[in-house]
Amino acid sequence: MQNAKRGVTRRRFLQSSVAGVAAAAIVPRNVLGQGQTPPSEEFGGALIGCGGRGGGTFGCLGPGVRRLASCDVKYKDRCDNKTFYVDFRRLLERKDIDVVAIATHPGWHALISIAAMEAGKDVVCEKPMCRFIAEGRAVAEAEKRYGRIFQIENKGPYHADKVRKIFASGLLKNCDSVYVQRGGKKVKQWSGMVQYKVLEVPDSLDWDLYCGPAPLRPYQRHRQGGTHRGYWDYEGGGLSDMAHHQLHGPAYQFGRDLTAPVEVIPHAPPAHPECCGLWGWCELKYADGFTLVLDSAEWDKAYDRLPQRNLDEGSLMKMLSEEDQAKIEAMPTPEPEPKFPEAIRTRKQAAANAERSHHVAMIYHLANVAFRCGRPLKFDPHTEQIVGDEEANRLVNQPMRAPWRL
Repeated sequence: MQNAKRGVTRRRFLQSSVAGVAAAAIVPRNVLGQGQTPPSEEFGGALIGCGGRGGGTFGCLGPGVRRLASCDVKYKDRCDNKTFYVDFRRLLERKDIDVVAIATHPGWHALISIAAMEAGKDVVCEKPMCRFIAEGRAVAEAEKRYGRIFQIENKGPYHADKVRKIFASGLLKNCDSVYVQRGGKKVKQWSGMVQYKVLEVPDSLDWDLYCGPAPLRPYQRHRQGGTHRGYWDYEGGGLSDMAHHQLHGPAYQFGRDLTAPVEVIPHAPPAHPECCGLWGWCELKYADGFTLVLDSAEWDKAYDRLPQRNLDEGSLMKMLSEEDQAKIEAMPTPEPEPKFPEAIRTRKQAAANAERSHHVAMIYHLANVAFRCGRPLKFDPHTEQIVGDEEANRLVNQPMRAPWRL
């Protein structure tokens, strides 16, 4: 059946609403045989960014997604704008693509995610969600504006427990607990090259489009592939690469996905303006007193400024009055949010949705801003701006090379 006015297929129309998704499953799986996906449940998918993480990211779209196209700036020699694309904008014009996986370098994550959701696609995006804080807010707003499903990689679902309820309740006003996340940041591994030899751009690579909203630098192979992580133009070093993996679970449990730090204290050597480098630790303090510490274990001595506190439910409940304890016990346990494959069929918000992932990403983005500025910072979680520090705010909302903009 075809809607003559809008050119919308019946399957795509049904997928656009909760009721439609329920109605679309009209062919039981057992009719087709074990492991077969009914045509009414199949989605057209595409991968944007086909490097090392591409296949894994596309797999997060789940079963029942058929890969119709691939897009990468290294496809100049094979681009046919049918199966292989160089420019993601051409791919997003296709009406038969329902979901996209984004595995480009993070300098592109936000702009492509927003464009995909505006084009009516649901999105799985590699971590980190964005390169700087204002981009994360823009992705979260786009998720709401266009009513799409967005998820960072394949995180969650997270099961709500009493610790989560305690922090989410807002009843814990003076929590002096300290959580230290130590090591595993690949800080030295993903440091940039301060000096490098300029090379010829490969014929198959659209280097201008690779750089995208970042400055157009001379080509060097080290800026491409996994080592792109060592340059502020495209990512934020090993911290941006690994912190989302390590922090998403604890951030959910301790309610850090609901707000942002108010004070950031760095301990690091002077940062290079172009290349990511070594750092020691960073304290991120929240308005409720909770302190999160990122310790690289790769520079200077281990963090020892504040003692770690127990964060089990028994210790946290003792910080509350008997009246507030009773309120926690009476609170219902929220239903866990689904992973992406279930979310796109039920139209329920995914576990690692954009709003939650934005708050997780702000943790390590703020740490990187403090490392780059070399001083403590005050942050306003409501305006998502550094307080009284314009130099630092230029790293919160960074300029983009024309014609790209948020």
